[in-house]
Amino acid sequence: MPDVVTNQINAFYEQTLASLPSLVIAIGIVLFTGLIAKGAGAISRRIIGSSELRPSLRNLLQKAVKLAIWIVGLMIAAIVVFPDFTPASMIAGLGIGTVAIGFAFKDIFENFFAGVLIMLREKMSIGDAIEVDGIVGTVEYISLRETHIRSFSGELTIMPNSMLFQNAVEIYTDAPLRRFEVVIGVSYDTDLEKAETVLHKAVEGCETVDREKPVQILADTFNSSSVDFVVRWWSQSSGPSVPLTKPEVVKAIKRALDNAEIEIPFPYVTHTFKEQVPLAEPVVGES
Repeated sequence: MPDVVTNQINAFYEQTLASLPSLVIAIGIVLFTGLIAKGAGAISRRIIGSSELRPSLRNLLQKAVKLAIWIVGLMIAAIVVFPDFTPASMIAGLGIGTVAIGFAFKDIFENFFAGVLIMLREKMSIGDAIEVDGIVGTVEYISLRETHIRSFSGELTIMPNSMLFQNAVEIYTDAPLRRFEVVIGVSYDTDLEKAETVLHKAVEGCETVDREKPVQILADTFNSSSVDFVVRWWSQSSGPSVPLTKPEVVKAIKRALDNAEIEIPFPYVTHTFKEQVPLAEPVVGES
C-alpha cells in the first residue's frame, strides 16, 4: 500500500515537472493578453470616442473589444496547458454544464444581457434624468451589470440592469422641453374669464417659460371652497432652470392675483345650528 501511494505521488510530481514549462507559457500568455486588452481598450476609446455614437453604445463597444481579446487569450493559454483542448471540445463541454451554470449564475447572466440591451437601445443614455421603481435621478454610468443613478439630492443608487430592463422607466429628458403644471383655486364670486386672463399673462411673463409652446389655463374643478384652475406650461427638461420654473410661476401667479384683487380662498367651514327642542316631560302614571 505505501508503494502505491509513493508511486502516485512520484507520477504526479513528474507530470507537474513535465507540464511546468506549459504552465509558465500559459501564465505569460494570460499576462500578455491583459496588456493587449488594456492597450486595445485605450485605442478603441480614442477611435470610438471621436465618433457620434451614444456614450452607452461607446462603452459597450469598448467592453466588447476587451472581452473578445480575453476570450481568445484564455483559449490559447488553455490549449498550451491542455494540448487536446479545442474550441469544439469547449463548446461540447459547455453543452453539458449549461443548465447547472445557468441556475448558478442566473442573476449575473440576466443583468449582463439586460446591460447589453440597455446599451444598444436608443432611449436612456448617460446624462438622462429618469425615474424607475421609485428612484429618481440622473444616469451617471452604465456597465454590463449595473447602472449608477445619482439622485437630485446627491445620493447614488446602484441598480441592477435587470430592474431597469423589466420595469417601466420614465425619462424626463427624452425631449428638450417638458410640461409642468400647478393647481390654483379662486373664490366662487370671481369672474372666471378675468381670472383666466390674469393667470395667462402672469405665466407668459416668466423667464423660464418657453415662448413657443402654448400656456394652458383650464377651469377644472368645483372644489369645496374654490374653483380650481389647472395651469400648464412648457420649460426646459434639463439644466439649471428645471428646479426654478415652478417657484417662479407660483410667485408670478400669486402676485398677479393680488394685484387683480382676486382671492385665493382658505377652506371655508359652515356651521349649521338647529334649534334645540326641549325634551318632553315624562308622563307620570296614575297611582
